[in-house]
Formats: sequence, structure tokens, C-alpha cells
Amino acid sequence: MRTHHRTRLLAAAFAALTLAGGITGCSRADRGTEVEQKSQGAAAEVRVGYFPNVTHAPALIGAKNGFFAKELGSTKLTTQTFNAGPEEVNALLGNSLDIAFIGSGPAINAFTKSKGAIQLVSGAVTGGAQLVVKPEITAPEQLTGKNIATPSLANTQDVALKKFIAEKKLPDVKITNLDNPKTFDAFKKGELDGGWLPEPWSSRLVLDAGAKVLLDEKTLWPEGKFPTTVVIVRSEFLQQHPETVTAILKGELAAIEWAKANPAEAKKVVNGELKALAGSTISEAVLDRAFSGIELGIDPVASTFSQLAQDSVTAGVVKSAVDLKGFADFGPLNAVLKEQGKPGVDAPGLTK
Repeated sequence: MRTHHRTRLLAAAFAALTLAGGITGCSRADRGTEVEQKSQGAAAEVRVGYFPNVTHAPALIGAKNGFFAKELGSTKLTTQTFNAGPEEVNALLGNSLDIAFIGSGPAINAFTKSKGAIQLVSGAVTGGAQLVVKPEITAPEQLTGKNIATPSLANTQDVALKKFIAEKKLPDVKITNLDNPKTFDAFKKGELDGGWLPEPWSSRLVLDAGAKVLLDEKTLWPEGKFPTTVVIVRSEFLQQHPETVTAILKGELAAIEWAKANPAEAKKVVNGELKALAGSTISEAVLDRAFSGIELGIDPVASTFSQLAQDSVTAGVVKSAVDLKGFADFGPLNAVLKEQGKPGVDAPGLTK
């Protein structure tokens, strides 16, 4: 009796482990089935975050012109704007956001902090960041003793500036983290000596506040390409609602293609959204300059991410470079591209 009872208990326990996928010998195919079982179809709502910056043009256009809504169908689109990546990461990790248009640095940080619960699913914009300074500063060595702004602690531009300072061995450079509009005001008042800023803020300082370009970040990267804005998603949301993520990616691609075919209209839409979200429009000259420094596209330039991870170490933001294996899932994006007869994107070193 006891032996029979024990056998039944062991069998039940084994069955429970099998159903939970807890057996070490579970194959990739089995795990894929488990993920597929978690799929719950289209989400009732998707919460998307982005910045009121020119470097987030695909998101601004996608939301305003209805490209996201068209692809989402009955799924409700809720949007939220942020000043910089770290606060957006907190929203993702706090489950108050599902998908984020975000800088490459905070995207890596989100993957690290979440221990792999964030996936990189697309690019959005490359280029569009500059170190702009007072006209009398003509060489990097003259940054010593100066006060330079970045949008937020450990955001993409903050890491880039700190890496630059470390590599140039520049002493006593003060770094001030400020919201971009506050940086503009502080520079005009003489309270700052410059800033490493995304568009349109670098252009605003140059054209509206008398700054000059000391360094365009494009000059630091092969072929001038570096990912300024990418798209990340909570892994759980991707597993539960893959078709909703696919819809956002379709909407993003449609917004990018429309912007490239209608550049004048695209600038008007972005400028209108900057006014609605940030409270002020920018001049046509600033808008033209800002757009000339960026390239809209879904390629995340995945080959740069190992260097970006190392840059955070050089900048002193983290102690060691994170292993990015498993960071990217370009399956949904490549499915969209294949459907439209376009070449897929690669993810060297970023997939499982």
C-alpha cells in the first residue's frame, strides 16, 4: 500500500514538472511550444513610450498620423512621453509600459536590469547627436573646468560624453543632467558651456543660442552609423501578444516610408507634435538642420551593440560589459520585412 501510494505521488509530481516545463532535458522545440501556448492573441491595449524629439520621428509620426492605429485594429493605443531613457526604463520594468522607442544605452541597461526580460525588436533612427559648445571652445582640451549638459544620468548621450572625456583624459569636466528644454535655457543664460544633445536640441543651441559644433557623434562610428533610437519590448508582452508587437512594427515601417516619401509633411507633423508634447515649436531652419543629421530606418545597426556595452564601462556607468546574448528578437520584424519583399536584419551576437 505504501509503495503504491508513493509511486502515485512520484508520478503526479513528475507529470506536474513536465507540464511546467521544469525538466532540464526540455528541448528548444518544447520551449517554443510553451511560448506559443502563452500567446493570447491581440492585446486589448498596448502602451507605447517615446520622446518629444526629432530622433523619435517614427514614433511621433506613427502615433499622430494613425499608422500604429491602422495596424492595431481593435487594440487600444496608449502613448506616454519621456525626457530620457532611464525614466522610460523604469516604466517598462514597472510594467506600466509595453513597448518603448528609446536610446541604445538605456535599451542595454533595461536588458541588464531586467535580467533578460526586455527584447530589442527594431531600430528607428540613426545619427542625430552632437557635442555643441560656446564658440570660444575650439578643442576638446578646452572642456577642462567646463560645465557640459546631458539629458539624463546614464542616458545615451551621457554615456557618449563620459566615454569621450575618459578617452581624452580630460580632467575636471562637470557634467550636469538636465531636461533638454532646461539645457537650452541654461545655455542661453550662460550657466552651461555646452551639451551632448540629441536633435532637435543640438540644432536649437546652434541656431537659436549661438553654440557651435565641437563634435558630431557620427565621426566616432564606422560609416557614421550609430543607433540613436531603437524599439524594445517587455519579453512577457512579446510572448503573450506577438501580433500586437508585429502591428506596431508594421506601423513604424509605414511611418518611416511615408516620412521618406513626404519629407516636408513629415517635418510639419513632427513640429506639431513637439508643440503638443513639449510646449513649443521650432523654426524651419532648426527643423531642417535636425532632420539633415538623422536617418530613419528599422535597421538597429546591431553590430554596434557590443561596442555600446563596452562604452558604458569606459564611461564608468557600469563595472563590466553585459553579455548581450539573447538581447535581440528580430523574428517579428523580419517576418514583416519578408512579407513586404524587403531584406531582413541581422543580429550578430545578440540572439540566443
